[in-house]
Order: sequence, then structure tokens, then C-alpha cells
Amino acid sequence: MTPSALPVYPPKPAPGDRLAIVSPSSGLPGVLPLPYELGLDRLRKEYGLEPVEYPATRKMGATPQERADDLHAAFADPTVKAVMASIGGDDQITVLPLLDRELLRANPKPFFGWSDNTNLLLALRNLGMVTYHGASVMCELGRPGALHPLTADSIRAALFTHGPYEIRPADRFRDTDKDWSDPATFTAEPEMRPAGGWTWHGPRKVAEGRTWGGNLETLAQLLMADREIERDPAAYEGDVLFLETSEELPAAEKVFRILRSMGERGLLARFSALLMGRPKTWSFDRPNSPGEKESYAAGQREAVLRALDAYAPQMLAVLDVDLGHTDPQVVIPYGGEVRVDGYEQRITVTY
Repeated sequence: MTPSALPVYPPKPAPGDRLAIVSPSSGLPGVLPLPYELGLDRLRKEYGLEPVEYPATRKMGATPQERADDLHAAFADPTVKAVMASIGGDDQITVLPLLDRELLRANPKPFFGWSDNTNLLLALRNLGMVTYHGASVMCELGRPGALHPLTADSIRAALFTHGPYEIRPADRFRDTDKDWSDPATFTAEPEMRPAGGWTWHGPRKVAEGRTWGGNLETLAQLLMADREIERDPAAYEGDVLFLETSEELPAAEKVFRILRSMGERGLLARFSALLMGRPKTWSFDRPNSPGEKESYAAGQREAVLRALDAYAPQMLAVLDVDLGHTDPQVVIPYGGEVRVDGYEQRITVTY
């Protein structure tokens, strides 16, 4: 499973190229077409790309084999220059054993997705590809109102450019949602609230390395199933860890226990820095009040820092970074290079 070399950046698409749209996790485009169609329209009009769909893209309940077949078709098609997930889900781990890894390795392409797509991002990293954590069709591109400028610029840079890109903290953010089946949801700009900036923790230093991580709950599943994770923690020496939690709002103690397990495995101490995404604090199942949101976010921050203090006290960490289940969202290169400057408090990724 160990990659033969460091991940490399596949060739980028250009405006006018074909972009595969796949649903490796959930076929929600078939159930909730409004944000999906809006996202496709923006890919065409804002980015000049031509979306290409596959048999399972809009199929809710597609089998793992059907989803793997779509991935193989997308990567093998020489006219398709990049691949993007429609949305996440919760069972992409069942697709991993069905992947034709030699086909994927022989046809490297930029892949965009996040949340449950951490499964595929990690598998592709292990095959030697730099991919992109962020920018799904239904969430970021199908955002109500308009594309957020911070998100839109990050997606454009990740899609089309090579080289360093400095990410900056958002002034305001959103973590509440409205009904995607209601057309009125998409006619108004979402309600935003003050972001409060990033929180820096740990020694003042500069950390540079390749990124590894993604959605914390998905990584926990992979660790339990012993999938895609290097047996020797030294494989991650000097890498930069980035993590985010989902709309399932895992309890602070659960977050701590997952990180504790990573610490006991010897993983946490190997990373040179941590970028922790701003936590989602509201869901339809848990419509938290403003006070409950703040309490939940504070509890998660405390859990993360408690784990670092126990297992990686010399790690430089940045909390509340605009990655993962938040709006706006910046794209993080998965397996790509990142520089975390604790002196100037700046983060620069390489797309």
C-alpha cells in the first residue's frame, strides 16, 4: 500500500474541457435536483467546464460496484480532464475494495470531493496522486444566493492553476441550512455570522509538508477497518494533518477519543502541524441555538487541544480554518504541499 513516490500533481483542466461528475457516496442529485442543477450551471457559466454525468450520478441507492464502474469510466476517458463528486455520504468505504487501482494509477486526474470522499482522496494519494479536498457540486457550487467569493476563487485556483495560493480567514461564515427541496431556498443569500478568525496554538515555527487527513469520522472508519492507513506511522513523518467534522456533530468526547486512538497508534506525533476545520454546529436533527452552537464549538476545540497536549505537544495547530463542512470553504490539496507559518500566522497551499 505504500506509495512508490511522493504524490504528484496530475495535469489540470482548462476552460472548455469536460469534467466528470460522479456520486461515489450518495446519489442525492436524483432526490434533490435543485442545488445539483445550479451547481452544474455554474460549472458551465462561471468556470467554462462541460459536466459529464454517469449512470449512477443521479441514482440513489446505487451499488458500490455501480459507483466504482462510474469512477473507472471517468478516469479512463481521455476526453475527461478532471473528476468531481456531486456530494458526500456515509458508505464510500464499501467502494474501495472494488477499485481498479492500476487503471486509476495509469490515468491520473485531479479529483475534487470532501467529507465521505476522504475515502477516495486517501486511496488516490496512496496511488501517487495529489487530489483536492473541497468543491462538491451540490454544496459549494450549488450554494444558495451566489457563489461565495472566497470559495469561488479557491475553486478556480485549484482547478486551473499550479503553484502557491495563500488561504485567508473568512470574515463571516454560515453553518445553518435550509430545505434543498424548496425553490425559495436558492433565491436569497444565506444568513452569515462573524467568523472570529483562526486560533493558533503551539510553538511559533514554520511547518511544511504534504497534507494528509480529511473528515475525522471517515478516518475513524478507515482506521477501524484497517484500510488505506500506513501500518508504519513513520510514513507520515513531517506531513501536515488536516481534519474536519461533519453535520452529524460528533460529541467532543468522541472527537477526543478518535484523536487519542491516533495518538496511541503513534500517528499524531508524526505530523508537523494540524489544520482543524471550523466545526459544523447546527443540523436539521440538532437545530442548536446561538449559545448551543458556541458551546459545541468550544467543546470541540478543547477536545482537540487536549489530545495534542497529550500526544503531540510540540505540534503547531491552527483551529477554525475554513475547510470542510463550512461556508465559505477553501480547497485543500490532498497530498499536496502546504506551508504553515506560525511566525506570520499565514497558511499557503500549493495547487
